[in-house]
Amino acid sequence: MTTPNTSLPPVVPAHRPLLDTGFLPAFLWRRAYRDLVAKDTRSAPVSIALTQPNGTVSVFQTLMLPEGAEYDAINFHFLERTVKFLLWARGGSKVFISGAPVATRKIAACYAPGQSRAFDAEFFGDKIYLDQFAVIACGESDFPAEREAAHDGKAGLEGCRIGFDLGGSDRKVAAVIDGKVVFSEETPWDPYFQADPTYHEQGIRDSLRRAAEHMPRVDAIGGSAAGVYIDSEPRAASLFRGVPADLFASRVRPIFKRIAEEWKVPVVVANDGDVSALAAAHMLGDAGAKGGVLGLALGTSLAAGYVAPGGQLKGWLNELAFVPVDYRSKAEGAHVDEWSGDAGVGARYHSQQALGQLLVGSEHGIPDDLGLPEKLVRLQQASDRGESWTRPVYESYGVYLGYSLAHFSEFYDFKNLLVLGRVASGQGGDLMLEKAREVLRDEAPDYAGKIAFAAADEKFKRHGQAIAAAGLPEL
Repeated sequence: MTTPNTSLPPVVPAHRPLLDTGFLPAFLWRRAYRDLVAKDTRSAPVSIALTQPNGTVSVFQTLMLPEGAEYDAINFHFLERTVKFLLWARGGSKVFISGAPVATRKIAACYAPGQSRAFDAEFFGDKIYLDQFAVIACGESDFPAEREAAHDGKAGLEGCRIGFDLGGSDRKVAAVIDGKVVFSEETPWDPYFQADPTYHEQGIRDSLRRAAEHMPRVDAIGGSAAGVYIDSEPRAASLFRGVPADLFASRVRPIFKRIAEEWKVPVVVANDGDVSALAAAHMLGDAGAKGGVLGLALGTSLAAGYVAPGGQLKGWLNELAFVPVDYRSKAEGAHVDEWSGDAGVGARYHSQQALGQLLVGSEHGIPDDLGLPEKLVRLQQASDRGESWTRPVYESYGVYLGYSLAHFSEFYDFKNLLVLGRVASGQGGDLMLEKAREVLRDEAPDYAGKIAFAAADEKFKRHGQAIAAAGLPEL
C-alpha cells in the first residue's frame, strides 16, 4: 500500500525524529485531509459502525471528500486507516460503513482471505468474536444504532474481595476488605510456554486460596491479565501462548467461569491495560473520573487501557499496538509489524522495539548482537551517565509519542495520560516525555492545554492494580 500524498498539500512536521526523518505522523496527514474536506463543499458525512455478536455497536462519525477519480486514492487511504484504527481500538466482527460505497468496497476486498488485511479479518472473526468477519457498505436506513457496552468501573469495594493480576513473570494477588488491602503477594511463575493449561489453573487457584485465608469470607473476585477478554473469557492471551488451540478452546476460554462456579461468587476479568487505567482514575480521584484516562505501557510491546469521562470502562479492545501511527508505506520507510504484516503501527514506534530501531541510526557502543532488553539497559545506563549520543534516541522516541497522542485524541476522549513501562523510566524517559509535550504544544496547542501527564505514586505501584481489579465485580 502506498501513501497517496499527491492530492494533499505538503505535510511538513514542525518536529522530525532525528533518527527517522521521514516519519509521517498520522495526526498531520489527517489534519491536511480534513483541511481539504473543509474547503470542498461537496464533502459528505460518513458513518462507521463496529458491531459485536453480543449486540454492542460502536459508532464513529467523520467527513470525507466526494467520491470520484480526483480523490479516490486519498479517500481510500483515509477510510482504510480509520477502519484499521477503530477495529483495534474498539473491536468488532462486522464493520458497517454508510456514505462511501466506492471506498468501502475496496476496503472489504483488503480483508478477504490472502489479501493485505487477512490477518485482521481472521483475528476479529474466528479468533476473538467467534463470528464471520465482514465489511459492509450500507445506506442510512440500514445503519446500526449505537449501543455501547459500558461498565461504570466503580462497582464498589465493599465486602471481602480478591484482586489478582496475571503477568508473564509473576502473578499478584491481594485480599481487600472494604477497600483496604489486608494481604498481598507476588508469586513467580513461567506461563508463556506451558502446553498444559493445568499449570495455569493451579497457579491461579493457589493465589486465590492464599488470599482467601486472610478474610472471613469471599464475596467477589476480580482480575486483570494481558490479552483480549470478552465477557471475562480469554480469546487471545500471551499467557496461554503455549497451549494448543483445542485445549485453549476447551480449557482456557472457560477457566474463569469455572472458578466462578467453584467459588460461587461473581468473577470479572479484564484486560490489564484497562485495569491499570482504572487504577489511575482511582488514584486521581475526581479529576480522573471526570476527565477520562488513557494509560500507555511502553514495554516489550505497546499496551493500553482507557477509562472514559465519568469513570466508565467501555469494553473496547484498546490494542493500540496495531493502530496506524505512521502514514508512510513500507516502501517509504515505515516500520513493519512482523505479526500482522502491516506498516506504521503502534508497536513499532512505542515499545522497546522502537528504541532498538532508533539505535541503528545512532552512534553508540552497544553490541548489535545483544538482545533488546539488554540493549535497553545499556541505553538507560548511558543516558543516566549523561552520554550525549543517547539524547537523539530519546528525543526521536518523544517525537513519535507526541504526534501519536495528538492522533489518539481524535478517537479517545481523555484529559489524563498515564505512561508506564520500562521505556519511560530514568533520565531518558523524562527526556522522551518532555519532547512529547513540546510536540503537543507546537502542533496541537488546544489539546496540549487540556492534557495532564499523571505520575504513578507508590500506593498505585504496590496495590493500585489489585484494588482496581477487586472492584470490578458487582455484588
